[in-house]
Amino acid sequence: MNSIDLKCASTPDWLTMSPDERKRALFDKQKDLLDTFLSKGAIDRRQYEKSLFCMAEKMGVDLNKDKNEVK
Repeated sequence: MNSIDLKCASTPDWLTMSPDERKRALFDKQKDLLDTFLSKGAIDRRQYEKSLFCMAEKMGVDLNKDKNEVK
């Protein structure tokens, strides 16, 4: 399988995005998944917040800054 076959690469701009833009796009996808888990009751608010803040810390995303900024 080459990089073009990857699901992430199917996004039209994925290959032209900067590393920071890709990191933020991945973070946003992961956050959307956490949002879905929370809305469906698969996780509670405490689990959601812990997962979100740990993910942000590990990925270097500042949740208090503009959506497009990455540390």
